[in-house]
Amino acid sequence: MSSAESALVVLVPDAEPLVDSFRQKYDPSAAEGIPAHITILYPFLSPDRIDTAVLGFLRQCFARVAPFRFSLAKTERLAAEVLYLAPDPAEPFRELTLAVWNRYPQTPPYGGKHTNIVPHLTVAQLADERELDRVAEEFAKASPEKLPIHAAATEVALMDNKSGRWQVRASLGLGGSIENL
Repeated sequence: MSSAESALVVLVPDAEPLVDSFRQKYDPSAAEGIPAHITILYPFLSPDRIDTAVLGFLRQCFARVAPFRFSLAKTERLAAEVLYLAPDPAEPFRELTLAVWNRYPQTPPYGGKHTNIVPHLTVAQLADERELDRVAEEFAKASPEKLPIHAAATEVALMDNKSGRWQVRASLGLGGSIENL
C-alpha cells in the first residue's frame, strides 16, 4: 500500500481457530496483520487526520450502542471473489457502519466499490472463481463441527497501517454490559 489507511473493525478472535489457515493462504489482509474481523468502515480517515475530535466522536457514537451477541453459521459470497461467514444478526453491524459514515460521508464503505453494506468475515479473496469454488468446498469440509461460532461485539478497533503493518491504535467500547443481553 502506498499510503497509510485506517479501518474500524470488530475483531472476532473466536473465529481464528477455524478461519486463520484459510485467511493466511487466501486473504491478503491476514498477511498484512489484520486478524479475523467484521469491518465497520474501510477505508476510514487517513491516520494523520484522526485526532482527539475524531476519537471523541467515535467514542460517543459507539458508547450509544449496546454490546451484542452474534453467530457465524453459514458461508456466502460477495461478488464472485469473496467467500465469507455471514454474521447473524447483521443489522447491528450495518447500523454501526451507517452511524460513522453519516458523520464522515467522504469515507463510503470500501471506497464506494459496493452499493450494499454487507457485514462479513472474510475467509478467502480470490479473483479466480473456480479456485474460490475449490476453497469453499475445502472450507465446508473443515467447518461442520466448528460452526456456528458464537461471539460478542463489545468494542470496535481502530486500526491503521502507518507503520507498514496493520495494528490496533484504539479500542472503542460499545456502551453497556454484555451480561445484560
